Amino acid sequence: MRLSVVIITRNEADNILACLQSVAFADEVVVLDSGSTDDTVAIARAAGARVEVAADWPGFGPQKNRALALAQGEWVLSLDADERVTPQLAAEVLATIAEPAHDAYEIPRLSNFCGRFIRHSGWWPDPVLRLFRRGTARFTDAAVHEKVVPRGSVGRLQAHLLHYTYADLDMALAKMNRYSGDAARMMHARGKRASLASALGHGAWTFVRIYLLRRGFLDGRHGFVLAAVAAMGSFSRYAKLMFLSARTNQRTHEDS
Repeated sequence: MRLSVVIITRNEADNILACLQSVAFADEVVVLDSGSTDDTVAIARAAGARVEVAADWPGFGPQKNRALALAQGEWVLSLDADERVTPQLAAEVLATIAEPAHDAYEIPRLSNFCGRFIRHSGWWPDPVLRLFRRGTARFTDAAVHEKVVPRGSVGRLQAHLLHYTYADLDMALAKMNRYSGDAARMMHARGKRASLASALGHGAWTFVRIYLLRRGFLDGRHGFVLAAVAAMGSFSRYAKLMFLSARTNQRTHEDS
C-alpha cells in the first residue's frame, strides 16, 4: 500500500464528505472520530473510509498520533476535515511519493476566512508539514497547535492545500474561545503565569503584527476582522491563564 490519508474528526458532518472526495486517489483513508453526535461517522463510512472511534479526547497531538498508528501505507498524508486536496496537489503528491527526494514534505496552504481566501495577514503561503514516510515522523503531544516532527530531510511541494477554516464569524469566535482555553490550561500545566498587563500586551501585539506588519489591511475588512479575532484569542489565552494561576494560588493559600 503506497499512500494512507489520516483524518481526525468530531462533529464534522458539514465538512467530511468534501474532504474525503478530495482524497479519492489515496490507497487508504483512515478517520479517527472522537465521539461525534452528528452524522460524521455514517458519512465517512458511506464514502468508503475506514472509521475508528476513540472513547476519549487526549488533545490534538495525541489524537493525531493515534490516527497515524492506524495507517498502513508507506506514505501518510495527514489532513483536517476542513481541508481539501486540489487536483493539482493530488497529482503532485502521487508523483512525489513515486520518486521521493525527501522523507517529508511541507505543503503550502491557502485558507478561507468567512468566505474569502486570505493571501496576507501571515496566512499565506502557510507551509504545513503533512506528507511524510510512515515511521519517520510523528506529531508533538501538544493539546493544541500540534505539529509534525520529522526525523529525515524535508522538501516542499508547489501545489497548495485548501483550508476552509471558518465559514462564518460565529464559528471563528467559538473556535477562538475553545482554543484559548486549551492553550491556557497547557501553559498553566507548564508552570507559566500571566497578568492583566501581559494579556493586554499580547492581544495588542497580535493585532499589530497581523494587521500592520503582515499587511492584513490588504485583505480588506476580512483582514481587519481576522486580526481582531486573533487579538481576542491572544488576550483570552493569557486572561484565562491569569485566572487559572489565581485559583491555584488561592487553593495553595487555603491548604497552608
